[in-house]
This record gives sequence, structure tokens and C-alpha cells, in this order.
Amino acid sequence: MVNFMLLLVVGSLINEGLANNFVVKEYVQEVYRERLEDNRTKVTEFIEERKINGNVYENDISIESNLLNYPFAKGLVSYDCMRCICLVESNCQKIGCRMDVGSLSCGYFQIKEAYFKDCDMKGKEWKSCADDIACASQCVQNYMKRYAARNKCPATCEGYAREHNGGPRGCKNPNTEGYWQKVQRQPGCKGIRN
Repeated sequence: MVNFMLLLVVGSLINEGLANNFVVKEYVQEVYRERLEDNRTKVTEFIEERKINGNVYENDISIESNLLNYPFAKGLVSYDCMRCICLVESNCQKIGCRMDVGSLSCGYFQIKEAYFKDCDMKGKEWKSCADDIACASQCVQNYMKRYAARNKCPATCEGYAREHNGGPRGCKNPNTEGYWQKVQRQPGCKGIRN
């Protein structure tokens, strides 16, 4: 109903010459982003409340995943694996930067500056990219493309998660095994393969 009403308003604005297609497109995208962020907050709060009460079911996880529909970049790392890593790093929330092992880690995937340089996001700024889920996930995909095969990491979620956590040779570092266990403890992530 809301979408139909929005179309009527937009159509009348165009007919009266009060808006052009570019302005309308920008407006619609902004409304969509606001609603998506509002839905993410509501769904996340609902799931968190269910977790506290011990009533989280596998169905809740698929509902959460479908409703949130994170705009992850496509690449070597699957959507499901990317979601699990994102949940570990920030609960898939825009959290800004935090001090971690003596240096800042930023955004949805807690990307460090050196990682960002390695992911080669030309024309992008580290902190703002890290706080944009599409940009940050593209950085993760680029990083995996650059290092995973080169370091003979398994093309699995475990390989990608450990590489993400431990750097260029992280998939072979025994210190990243605990991170992989943490990934698997996220809702809907146990036993994830890729």
C-alpha cells in the first residue's frame, strides 16, 4: 500500500514538473535505505529478545536473514559465510571504529587500515568504506581474491573466516582456530561450509 501511494505522489510530482527522474530515484533510494535500516533494527531487537528468553529457533534465523537481506558483495565468500563473519565482528551493525590489539578496527567487518590497503578499494576511504556494508563486504571479497588462493587456503567458510581474522596466512595459523569456533557459534552458522 505504501509503495503504491509513493508511486502516485512521485508520478504527480513528475507530471507537474516538480521533480525529474534523477531526483525521484535519489528520493526513493533514501526512503528505501531508511526503511531497510528501521527493519534491520526491529528484526535484530526481536531476535535478541528471543535469544535472551531462550526461544530462538532455526526458523527465526532464516526469517532474520530474509528480512535483513544484507547487501553483501558477491565473490569467493558466500552470502551465508559473509553473514556469519559479519555477525562475529559487529553483530552486522554499523559500529564505527574500536581499538583492537593496538590498532583501530572499523565497521561491519572490523577492518584494519593495513587490511583495507590490501583489499585495494581504489577511490574509497578506509573508515567510511568500513561503515558501508556493501563497500566493506567488497573489501573482504577483494582481500580473499588476493590472498586465499595464493596462500592455498581451503575455499571454505573456515578458510575465509580464518584468513579474514589472521591476515594473509591466517588460514594456516593455529591462533585463528578459536575465531572459526566463534563464527560457528553464531545463529545459523554451525556447520557452514561456504
